[in-house]
Amino acid sequence: MKACAAILTVLDFESTGTVRGYPDEPWQVGMVEMRHGRVTGRYYERYLRVAAGRPFNPYAPGRHAELRDVLACAPSVPELWPVWRPWLENRPLAAHNIGTERKLLRGAAPMHEFGPWIDTLRLARRVRPDLACHALAEVCEALDLVPRANELCGGREWHDALFDAFASALVLEYCLALPGWGEVSIEALSQGI
Repeated sequence: MKACAAILTVLDFESTGTVRGYPDEPWQVGMVEMRHGRVTGRYYERYLRVAAGRPFNPYAPGRHAELRDVLACAPSVPELWPVWRPWLENRPLAAHNIGTERKLLRGAAPMHEFGPWIDTLRLARRVRPDLACHALAEVCEALDLVPRANELCGGREWHDALFDAFASALVLEYCLALPGWGEVSIEALSQGI
């Protein structure tokens, strides 16, 4: 199937980071829909429950420190699974550096299989090999995507799961709009072309 004909979900998790004796857990999820190679503006976001006393890795990015009370009362992943299911099952998934999202999603729903996965980090490296850094913020800045990310997700910033999901989706949208990329298959994108 051509990527421009597919419905995709671009997702991002913010996580606790690993701490000795505790696994890495997601505390926020953002999902953005793409249809026909374009960001639709349809999205889903949610804070996720993290036990009140659970330590966070002090180097984990995001606003988790100021949200601890909110996260202790947020719904758990199993409670949210009926809402997540249509976003995740039977759809190609994309993220910037898919390793983290794939690991956290596998941990959240271990009995399910997801994908194929499209890594916007790999695509950005292919499209802009000249960049010294391919972190999401740097790629978006180089491609002049930050104003649109702000427009779609105003009031947010980097390391907010919804903002990062929109930013990743915009990187994918940019790639698919390049000459010849509209004919690229999901399979080719999942292999980094």
